[in-house]
Amino acid sequence: MRLLYAEDEPSMSEAVVDILTYHKYTVDAVYDGEEALDYAEAGDYDGIILDIMMPKMSGLEVLKKLRASGDKTPVLLLTAKTEIEDRIEGLDLGADDYLPKPFAMGELLARIRAMLRRRENFTPDVLAYGNIFLNTATYELGVGENTVVLPKLEYQLMELLMANKNVYLSSEDILVKIWGYDSESELGIVWVYISYLRKRLAQLGANVSIKVKRNIGYKLDMEE
Repeated sequence: MRLLYAEDEPSMSEAVVDILTYHKYTVDAVYDGEEALDYAEAGDYDGIILDIMMPKMSGLEVLKKLRASGDKTPVLLLTAKTEIEDRIEGLDLGADDYLPKPFAMGELLARIRAMLRRRENFTPDVLAYGNIFLNTATYELGVGENTVVLPKLEYQLMELLMANKNVYLSSEDILVKIWGYDSESELGIVWVYISYLRKRLAQLGANVSIKVKRNIGYKLDMEE
């Protein structure tokens, strides 16, 4: 796991980097806000640790610029113990967690592990496969500029197929996942909604189709 650590106190920075390196993290250490922003924008980090009080640019300013640019990398803020307002502002700006200073190294490691677990479980707003995308916030299925807003059940089925694009899903599995265990719907309803989605994909000009294997199930298939 690769971390960016921004702290302007050299002795503190050295101690934290030593601990993180010992626990198998790769760490880039920087010492002011401008440098933190430059590294964050140029690098591919699993997590960012920002001290709020830094020269040139505060940690809150760095966080604000990152979130404004669409960067969703998890951020842990290091705050002065008494500055409750800074913690509130940081969370409102999109920080994932905060840790008051001074802190125990064990707690820092625990906060980092929790932050990285949340990243691993993160589901992106947009799923993509081939030339199609599915916006999980707006229910839009699209190819390039051509989009269509899917009704709820079509969206749920498309999301399920895109989340399992390398796996055949049986009609039974789909029925349970979309309509629920207690549904009185027949298995044939799955085929009906598969047909709806096939028409949507064809109309959008997708290079993705829904492949069926008899007695096995359905999955997305990208044309060569």
